Amino acid sequence: MIAISIVGYKDTGKTTLAVKLGEELRSRGIRAAAAKFSHHELDAPGTDTARLREAYGTCAGLWESGAILTWDGKRYLPDIAPLMDCEVLVVEGGKSLGWLPRVMLLRSIADAGTLDQGLAVATYGEVSVPGMTHLTDVAALADCVLEQGFALPGLDCGSCGREDCATLAREIVSGKVTENSCKARKNGMEVTVGGVPVGMNDFVRGIISGSILGMLRELKGVGGGDVEIRITK
Repeated sequence: MIAISIVGYKDTGKTTLAVKLGEELRSRGIRAAAAKFSHHELDAPGTDTARLREAYGTCAGLWESGAILTWDGKRYLPDIAPLMDCEVLVVEGGKSLGWLPRVMLLRSIADAGTLDQGLAVATYGEVSVPGMTHLTDVAALADCVLEQGFALPGLDCGSCGREDCATLAREIVSGKVTENSCKARKNGMEVTVGGVPVGMNDFVRGIISGSILGMLRELKGVGGGDVEIRITK
């Protein structure tokens, strides 16, 4: 990767120039990304970050109390989740995600027929389903999430002996097995450079291993099992 910084005082046209540069680079078929530093929150419509995102597609926004990163094109939640540095990930929507348990908000009991999919741990709100935990208090919902929440990697690698992660997730929700049945979640990772181990915390280890597994998932013919990568130079 090569990089350049466009610097100047306020209202000197830095963003305008960066946008034009991004448009030019992309017109040449060059994959370019942008980063924007600011003293205030970014990414609202009409902001410099929004303009850069439109010009570059991939754009990072950084300010004193936070940061954002956006991409052009579809990305998958299992690949992005390791970057989110959280203890609990709450996903709004995602009816097609078979690797997460879910809480249903129903207009009628009939909605459960399409929303449950064997992955629901509770309903919340006015409508309940016979035989299923029903919650109307956010504190109780939080307790439920902490007790029954889990996340499978979404790799559908088959190492657990099931066809896909959704099958295993249904068994976990039903209480037949625990998430420890997922072999991919137990992967250990060690990186050495010149024979010297590189120290990593769980967050960094999760970013690297999650990114590698996500890329391997896209390759045809790659099944389950241990992954070994060796780079020499």
